Amino acid sequence: MRFGKIDYLNLLPFDIFIKGYPTPSSFKQCLNHRKSYPAKLNHDFFFRRIDAGFISSLAGYDSWRKKQVTSCAIIGNKKVLSVLVLLQEKEGLDAQSATSNALCQVLGLKGQVLIGDKALRFYHQPQPKSDFVDLATLWHQKTGLPFVFGRFCYQAHGKFYTKMAKAFYQRPIKIPHYILEQRAKQSGLNRGQILHYLKHILYRVRPKEEFSLHCFYRQVRLKRVPRPRRF
Repeated sequence: MRFGKIDYLNLLPFDIFIKGYPTPSSFKQCLNHRKSYPAKLNHDFFFRRIDAGFISSLAGYDSWRKKQVTSCAIIGNKKVLSVLVLLQEKEGLDAQSATSNALCQVLGLKGQVLIGDKALRFYHQPQPKSDFVDLATLWHQKTGLPFVFGRFCYQAHGKFYTKMAKAFYQRPIKIPHYILEQRAKQSGLNRGQILHYLKHILYRVRPKEEFSLHCFYRQVRLKRVPRPRRF
């Protein structure tokens, strides 16, 4: 069982959950070696180097269509803080996230796409250097829906991963103090900023989230935004 892991703060609760979840030893070994950013995991998923993982929503279209998805995802609820477009900066995409780049195009924005810890640090700096837009906020303003940035997809061992996903989102999120301290040092954020960020992240896919994905995929087709293919 080969699971790909995104090494971002939005999956910190999952990292803690999986340490205590009963899995084969081979799963845990693979988990530690398959840590990367979303676009790289998309690549590994396409070439079946991993069986499952939180795959970019844009790249996960085929899995969504084939119903090879769990009811678990990375969801920005009204705002996300870690996916921004800097409006006054030179236009540019972020190589680490296909979905964020596509959402920027769907929403008709021009500027520099910024994701992950670097976006959070920008958001929390005392005096931002330029105007910015939170992409989940703008999507919610236009549609009234949360935005799904990544989906827990699989292409093997479906029953195992479906059960794991359900166990994850049903369990209360508790982050030990020492882990918060570690991640604060790694990310350049403080504990309060990390906890504030995680309050805006949901993990369970309900009808609203499914409909939001449908709307996003429709806009991608209408605006002819390129989807990731096999590299």
